[in-house]
Order: sequence, then C-alpha cells, then structure tokens
Amino acid sequence: MRKHPNITHEEEVEWVEQSRGEKFGFRRKSLSGASGGENLGCSLYEVQPGRRAWPYHYHSANEEAIYVLEGKGTLRIAEDKVEIAKGDYITFPTGRAAHQIMNTSDKTLRYLCFSTMIEPDVIVYPDSKKIGIFVGAAPGGPKEKGTLHKYLRDDIQVDYWDGEE
Repeated sequence: MRKHPNITHEEEVEWVEQSRGEKFGFRRKSLSGASGGENLGCSLYEVQPGRRAWPYHYHSANEEAIYVLEGKGTLRIAEDKVEIAKGDYITFPTGRAAHQIMNTSDKTLRYLCFSTMIEPDVIVYPDSKKIGIFVGAAPGGPKEKGTLHKYLRDDIQVDYWDGEE
C-alpha cells in the first residue's frame, strides 16, 4: 500500500456529522485536511433526502465548486432553482453567487465540494440577514488557526469611532 503524507483514501478519513433541526444535516469528510492541503479545500459530503448541508449563502473571498457523485437534488442559485444530478459540476464565484443545495430526492445526495480556502472571508446569508466573519483560517479550515470567527446580524452597525473616546 502506498503511504505518503499528501495522499489519503476516503476510507481513511472519519465522517463528521452535523445536524440542525429537520432542515439541515450532512456527513462530511475533509479530504484536503487529511492529505495536508492548505490553499485548496475538498470535502466529501453526503446529504440525506429532504435535507440541506448549509443555509443559502455566498462568500466574499472564497470561490467554491461542487461535483455531484451520486444522487439528485435542487440547486438554489440567485432567483433560480435548478435540478442537479450525478456528473454535474457547478461553480460559485465570489460575490453575489448565493447558493444552496437541497436533496429533493428519495436517495442520498453525495458530492465533492472544493473551495479556495482564502482568509479573511465574509459570508453573507441573505435569508437570515446575517454575516459570518472568518480571520486566521478560512471557513472549513483548521479551527485552531482561526483568530476571529463570528456571526452577526447584518443590520448591526456602529460608527467607526464608536468606543474610541
């Protein structure tokens, strides 16, 4: 068997599960993290029927891409809802490419998610009107490297000089 710190097999990586209510839930394997990747993220996701991995969002710094390995679902992107299936490759450029993948089928949706892992990054969540701020580590990166990781309502604002008197 080949052994090298930059090579990993998906079976060598543990699943991490996350769930929030009935709407959100997934299993994830950080393939890039397991193989020493730093500037290009790649995770394997499995999303069960009726669930979504993440809220509707877009990144200010990180470009993302999805490659569907198995199953079907619906991509919500801007004002559109588009059916996706095995073999589809989807890009999400930085800026206003708000997106969300929903498993609208009756079988597991399995896909690879790639990300440029740039920090700092600000993530905007149009539905819930909040922002996420990541400094020191990109979203999905090693948490121990992060120096700031916050979620805030986007309507909270103070003057630049507030608290500086």
